[in-house]
Parts: sequence; structure tokens; C-alpha cells
Amino acid sequence: MLSCRAILFDLDGVLVDSTPAVERVWKGWAREHGLDPDYVIQWAHGRRSIETIRRVAPEMDAAKENLKVERQEIEDLDGVRAIEGAAELIASLPPDHWTVVTSATRELAKARMGYVHLPLPENAVTAEMVERGKPNPEPYLKGASILGFAPAECLVIEDTAAGIAAAKSAGMQAVGLTTTYPAHELREADVVVRSCADIRVEIGSGDEDSLTLRLYFEYSPAEV
Repeated sequence: MLSCRAILFDLDGVLVDSTPAVERVWKGWAREHGLDPDYVIQWAHGRRSIETIRRVAPEMDAAKENLKVERQEIEDLDGVRAIEGAAELIASLPPDHWTVVTSATRELAKARMGYVHLPLPENAVTAEMVERGKPNPEPYLKGASILGFAPAECLVIEDTAAGIAAAKSAGMQAVGLTTTYPAHELREADVVVRSCADIRVEIGSGDEDSLTLRLYFEYSPAEV
């Protein structure tokens, strides 16, 4: 059992499975520029697209290429679906005690969440709201500040090592989901489970601001 007062969700790989679309777009972009598609994909998950471009092709105009990639991602929603248990989990939370912290822009986040009929909070933290993306802690610290909770009162749900590193650097608990990467790559998380379907939330008795998170484990610490 983990306890917190607020939950910060990553989007892709946590609430929405966009892997097929992400890989189509980034592999196509890589081939267009003569880059190794597999190498580019290694840096694409869990990071702002502009930072991925700066990492894999520092000689390019990152801002210009970023606009191209984002437009392609917004237009390519084929195969995008809600993660198992995501709708039920966010519906069980008090509205002022959770938000989304994503490496996607707001336009892209709205497109993906809308496509799978999930709500994107108005106070969601998106790529254009931060100067440094994950694994830097800035996005999650901003999410905690917007909700009005101390970092230590927040719990992050993530699917990438970069996101978990951001959460831990921010002083938050982190739950890893094996929706994108195997458990051993998420070993810095406090807990690793299969998906949102393995997480149940109970509101703590006697204090409406206290959320108690009950997790049903797929992996033991030894296996992680």
C-alpha cells in the first residue's frame, strides 16, 4: 500500500497506448533524414519530441523538425487506444487531486485523449509549459505546484525510465507500468505493475485530502 494526496499521470503508455503511432511517425522521420530508426526510437518514448531531435540529430533545426513531427503525430491516431483500467482509475479520483504531466504538447495530448474518450484536465502540464523535459524533475514539480501539493505528497504513474527518474528527482513516489518497457528497465520505481488495471484507489477515512493507493502486484521486487 502506498499513500499520497495527489496523483500525477504520464499520458502515453500510462493512460493512452500510442506506441504504434509513435513508432510509425518517428521511424518514418528517421528514414527521411537517413537516421537509424531503432536508435531514434530509443530516445523517442517519454521525452519531448524537440529533445529527442536534439539528441539524435543535433545538426538539425530542432524547432522546425519538431513542428513536422508533432503534426504527423496529431494526424496519425491509427491504433491509439486507452490503456486497460485507465478510465476507471481516473474516474475514482477526486478531480482536484490528479492531473496529467506529459511530454506531448497540449494539442497532441488533446488529440490522443479525445480519440480514446478520456478527459484531459485543464491544468495538465504539457511540453510547451516547461523549459526542461523529463528526466528533469521540472514537469512533475510544476504539476505538484499547480495542484497545490508538496512534492512529497504526490505519486507519479509512469512507463519509462526517464519519467521515473524525473519523479524520483522531484522527491515523489513512482509507480512503473510495464506497458512500454520490461520491469527491469523501471527498477527505480517504488512499485512496478502491469497497467492501470492493477491499481485501486481508496479515499482515506477521516481526511478527505488523503488518498490511499492499493496496488496489486504483477512483479515482486526480486523479479524487478
